This record gives sequence, structure tokens and C-alpha cells, in this order.
Amino acid sequence: MPRLDRSPPTSERTAEERERAREERARRRAGRSASDGGPPLPTPAPGIATPGQELPAAEQPTQGAGQPREPLAQERARPGVRAPREQAPVSQAVGQRAPERAAAEESPAPPGEPPWRAQGPARRAPRSVGPRSTRARVAALLALAAAAALVWFLVSLFQPFAGPGSGSVIVDIPKGASSSQIGSILARDGVVPSGFFFEVRAFVEGRRGDLHSGRYLLKRDMSYAAAIAALSAPPPAVITVKVVIPEGFTRLQIARLAQQDTLSGSYLAASSASSLLDPASYGARRGVGSLEGFLFPATYELSAGDPAQRLVEEQLSAFRLRFGPTEQGRARVLGVTPYQLLTVASMVEREAQLPRDRALIAAVIYNRLRRGMALGIDATIYYALALQEGIRAYGRELTASELQLDSPYNTRLHAGLPPTPIANPGWASIEAAAHPAHVSYLYYVAAPDGCGAHVFSRSYARFRADAAAYQAALRRNGGHPPTCKRK
Repeated sequence: MPRLDRSPPTSERTAEERERAREERARRRAGRSASDGGPPLPTPAPGIATPGQELPAAEQPTQGAGQPREPLAQERARPGVRAPREQAPVSQAVGQRAPERAAAEESPAPPGEPPWRAQGPARRAPRSVGPRSTRARVAALLALAAAAALVWFLVSLFQPFAGPGSGSVIVDIPKGASSSQIGSILARDGVVPSGFFFEVRAFVEGRRGDLHSGRYLLKRDMSYAAAIAALSAPPPAVITVKVVIPEGFTRLQIARLAQQDTLSGSYLAASSASSLLDPASYGARRGVGSLEGFLFPATYELSAGDPAQRLVEEQLSAFRLRFGPTEQGRARVLGVTPYQLLTVASMVEREAQLPRDRALIAAVIYNRLRRGMALGIDATIYYALALQEGIRAYGRELTASELQLDSPYNTRLHAGLPPTPIANPGWASIEAAAHPAHVSYLYYVAAPDGCGAHVFSRSYARFRADAAAYQAALRRNGGHPPTCKRK
């Protein structure tokens, strides 16, 4: 193939011009070789004259029809014209970084420079949270809340941890009551925790139409399934309830028990007077408007819904069977009426905590009565306060002002027995009042060991010493009654 030569034709160059052209090419090649090992020689590029040198007319670049081209700097500044990229020397090995590029990559890029100039791997800018990401998070939170609500609903409905219930409660379901009304009644009486979930559970089991009306004996805190099963069976013909009345309870306390045991009517009204027993026949003054003291404490079996009057009648019948001519004769021997003996028995019941102290306390009461001394029994003051405040008066310490209460029941201020019994005594206290111990004690105070016993004495000086020992025990226990440490 013919050799391509960029030189102008021989006919257009002189020998001198050709010689200069060869020398330029030699110097250019020498400059490229020097760039491999040292600084290149200043060699003008082809077609560009060095300072002080003009290109031959044949080598001057032309543009268009003989128009001279603009200088390179002007071409770079012309709008729309892309400036030529400076290239590394040709002799540079393939894959070898240029010195300037290597230095830029090994040093951190200054602010505003492109990321590729920084040392090490390029860093990604933090991605901003857009509307789509926010909606996704909100949707996830809503899904989590919905799942938690579903779990709570299912646990509340099916009650996997519910127990069998406790206690007993009589529930009356009216005729024609809907499942919603039945659920409200059960929730009100404490049978189930929620009337709404009871209705939903009955709907889920398909047993809303199986629920009966009538009177049922149920438990408190039953599961929905157990309550539905109980109400799906016909109600029993008779529900027997046991009314347990402890010794020493007053009419106010028994009235609360009667209400809890689902007896109908007012116990207080029923126990004010009865045709079965007249207190005056036992020595009470005329016009006593209470059967306090005659309402014998025991366990009585009644039917749910029975009137409270029936309970009063059962109590009066039990008293008359036990308190007969023998006990009335003992009252005459002691110089009191049967009604007064019953009053002494009520005070013994409220004061004594141990059986052995009953007869001793009864003896102290009779001894003080014979001497005309004030009894000074605080249990009578509690009874006077209960007549004013209700049963909340019990179970707390008396204040100094309460000890000075102006009431005939205040046996600190008034000598003799209180107007009526202050409780309904059991048979053991009645026996102690009828047969007091043969002792000359005039005082007693609680023992400092806190085990329920009393310390008895004949002299006031000994009584003061015993009372001081008990007060010291109170102070050691932070103002509270001493705690018994016996096994």
C-alpha cells in the first residue's frame, strides 16, 4: 500500500522547508520518548506555530472557502462547541492512572468536588423519606394495632384463663328477657365480667334462644361458657340458701347478710317487733322498738327469695327453745331481770375473745353493778356510734371525743347497764352471764401479748400497772394492737 504522508507535495515545498519539517518530526518523536522517562521537550503540535514562528501557508488550517480558523481558546468559548479533552501522553501504559488522577483519588475531595475524587469507595447520600415510605409505616402500625385488638377481643370472648368462679349469688332472670338484658343482669351481679361479651358468646355458640328465665344459684366470676350452660337448663324449683349469723352480730350486721343471701324485704323492719316474742315479758321497759338480743345467732336454711321476716321468726324460735325457765330463774338469783341478763351476755360476747374469759368478764360486770360503779365497757360506745353512723363505726379505735359521747350507751359516763343489749349473744355467752365466776375482780384489761386474753385485777393500782403494760406494747407495735407470737 502506498505510504500516507501528511507533508505537502514535493512540488509545493522547497528543500529547505522539507528539511525543517523532518527536524520538527524528529523533535516531536524525541519529546514523546522523553515523556516516558523525563519531562518532554517543548515541541509544537502539528499545525500550530511556536512563539515567533509562522506556519507555512500550505500548513495553515483553513475553514470554509479560505477563511482562517479561530484560535483554540476561541473555539472553547464558542457556544455549542465542545472543547477537546486533553489526553494523556501516548506513551503512557494502558491501565496506568495519570499522575493528576492518582493524586486526586488518594486525597479527599474538597467540598463541591464530584464524589469520584474522594479516597475510597463512594458514599451514597441518605435517602429522604417520601410520602410513599410514610404511608407504608402508618399502614404497618395500623396492621399491628388491629392484630393486637383482635387478640384482645378473642381472649376476652373465649376466656382461655377463666376459672370456675367462687362464692354464690342468686340471680333472677325476668321472663322474656333478651340475651342482651340477661348479660347486663349477670354483669351487674358480678357473675360475668361483661354483658356485651356474654351476648356475643351466646351468639357465637348459637344459644341465645336457649337461655331461660327464673331464679338461678350461680357463682361470681364465672366464665361465659359456664354461665350460658347454667342458664340453658331450666331453673331449679327451689334454691336452698344457708344464712350463717355469727355470734355477737347486731341487727345492722345481720341485715347486710340477709340482703347478700337474697332474702326479700327489710330485715331491720322485720326485727323491730314480732308477734312471736314480746321483750316486755322478759323485763324490758315498754316501748322498746327492737328485738336486739333475741335474734339468736346460728345457721339457718331458707329458700332464695324468702322474706326477711321468715329469718326473724326462725331466730326468735331458736332463742325461745334455749332461753327458758332455767335461765330466767338464774336471772332472779343474780338480782337482775332476764332482759338484763341478756344485756350482760351481749357485753360478754363483744368483750371476750377466749372462752375461759367469758365467766370472768361476767363476774366483773356483776361485781361493779353491786358496788354502783360505772362499767366502763367501750363496746357499748361502739354500739351507740353504730346507731348513728351504721356498721362502719366498728373496727376502728375510739377517739377521745367519742369516749365522752353523751349517750345512755356510754358506760364510762353512766353507771348501770345500757338500755338494751348491744348485740345478739350466742349460747356460750348466755351461759356465762347466767353462771358468772366466783371471783372478786373489779377490773380487766387486754394482755400485752396480743393473743386475746385479758388480765384481771382487784385493785385499781394493779389495773393501772396492767394498763401501762398494754400501752407500752401498743407503742412498741407502732400504735397498733400487739401481735400474738404464740404458735
